[in-house]
Amino acid sequence: MKAIVRTSLILCSSVYVATSLFGFFLFGDKTLDDVLANFDGDLGVPYGSFLTDIVRVSYGIHLILVFPIVFYSLRLNLDVLLFPHAIPLAFDTRRFYLVTTLLMAFIFVGAIFVPSIWDAFQFIGATAAVSAGYIFPAAIALRDTRGVATKKDKLLSWFMIFLAVSCSTVAIFSDLYTVYSNEQVDEKLI
Repeated sequence: MKAIVRTSLILCSSVYVATSLFGFFLFGDKTLDDVLANFDGDLGVPYGSFLTDIVRVSYGIHLILVFPIVFYSLRLNLDVLLFPHAIPLAFDTRRFYLVTTLLMAFIFVGAIFVPSIWDAFQFIGATAAVSAGYIFPAAIALRDTRGVATKKDKLLSWFMIFLAVSCSTVAIFSDLYTVYSNEQVDEKLI
């Protein structure tokens, strides 16, 4: 598994570096935040459509390589969360297919109904970053199975959770407002 992960990470990293580097060489100061969006139109260079196709195929290969690795860990973590006392997922074929099917359906529905990947990134940033940085460490301190945390540590943990939830709530409402106001502007233009 280590060799597969290393190979996949090296290949995906090289695709990212090549895409960003050649995107900057092609577009200079006109490079968009999403480099791939620059490849939608005519490049105005010889073999431009061929270069565009190479970029799109390499990005597709990147997705093919990275998805199984991310999905593998997602499936295992979700299984442990939903079925904490069950036998390992590798030994229960029915549960394996159930978790896989549910995750794939959720990803499929999300891919269809999320209007832009940037909208998804906004909400993930507003929730996952706050959870990983503030809520999870504070929850670990609150759980304290070994009795190491003091009363002050637990009070600080509750404060961090409150602060994280407050910040995340503001960020989510800000993201919702931005998405909603952009939809209204788009409707007025039509």
